[in-house]
Amino acid sequence: MGWKTLDDMELGGRTVLVRVDINVPVEDGRVTDATRIERIVPTVADILAAGGKPLLLAHFGRPKGKVVPEMSLKPLLPALEGALGRSVGLIDSLETAEQGLNRDADVLLLENIRFYPGEEANDEGLARRLAALGDIYCNDAFSAAHRAHASTEALARLLPACAGRLMQAELSALEAALASPERPVGAVVGGAKVSTKIELLENLVNRLDVLVIGGGMANTFLAALGADMGASLKEPDFYGTAKDILAQADKAGCRVILPVDGLVARAFAEGAAHEVMALGPDAKLAADQMVLDAGPESIAVLQAAFAGLKTLIWNGPMGAFEIAPFDTATVAAAQAAARQTRAGTLISVAGGGDTVAALNQAGVADDFTYISTAGGAFLEWMEGKELPGVAALNNR
Repeated sequence: MGWKTLDDMELGGRTVLVRVDINVPVEDGRVTDATRIERIVPTVADILAAGGKPLLLAHFGRPKGKVVPEMSLKPLLPALEGALGRSVGLIDSLETAEQGLNRDADVLLLENIRFYPGEEANDEGLARRLAALGDIYCNDAFSAAHRAHASTEALARLLPACAGRLMQAELSALEAALASPERPVGAVVGGAKVSTKIELLENLVNRLDVLVIGGGMANTFLAALGADMGASLKEPDFYGTAKDILAQADKAGCRVILPVDGLVARAFAEGAAHEVMALGPDAKLAADQMVLDAGPESIAVLQAAFAGLKTLIWNGPMGAFEIAPFDTATVAAAQAAARQTRAGTLISVAGGGDTVAALNQAGVADDFTYISTAGGAFLEWMEGKELPGVAALNNR
């Protein structure tokens, strides 16, 4: 761990620039999901408890370097004050902040940092103006750490820097899952397309003991091995890639698990008539048949594989989980992982939009060791890429 935390910093009497991700959904001027706001509470609370003054830096939407009134952070103030239990003062511009910080509010919030073209350009001039406002930099926005922006990368190099509590939890969970995991370690990688997860799969097969491939991705792998997958979602242009990944896994000693049976239907619709069919290199589906979920034998194979793991990383559903009954495999596998986690025999880390939705649907989100809401940053970390916002914190 090359990065510092709030525990390593002297915060008393200091202004702490805190990069947060509070890019939450807003409808009719009201926040409809405050999850991201709630997740920054421990960091802000700890800074205040130590006698520090938090100045929050955040983005909202994509204003592309221009002031867009509809993308102001002002509608977020009631939700912020409610979550923090503190008064929050909005600073309407960087120019206003430079004239002097309002000390009346407990917490300060600078207006949308993406109103400045220098933000997404990672402009050092903008970073220096921000640095002049405070004494310490704290990054609590792992979800924005894969972007080299002025408030995530350049600013971190100009002040004593540390990770906030959410960033700390995220990095600790991911390092435990991939950098130095308890073995055997496995991963579930599902979703629609192989093409969006090539780098992820190529990185994982060299790090894992077991790789479970599900969802539409599995159809591409099965077709590459010779199966006629009928009307199932698949990517013929990536059959060669699928074979290469299987060969890499074999060379690295990583066991790849593909569905051995599936729920096959002729319509992509809730409650569609379906049957269980055996899958494998010899499978032959009719031209109008499609696999929409893994079958009962596949579920049993997954549960047995999970039982032998100490660490599990999860990204993507096993089937068309949005429509019943094609959520069966995702729910059953998630519940199996949750049982082992509750029993203390498995470290389970999950991330990605569909993944979070699927685990919520299975009713097990609270049972996993850690669930990341970071999206792109979570995926890039799993792909083995260096994240600029994390690298800038190292050895500071």
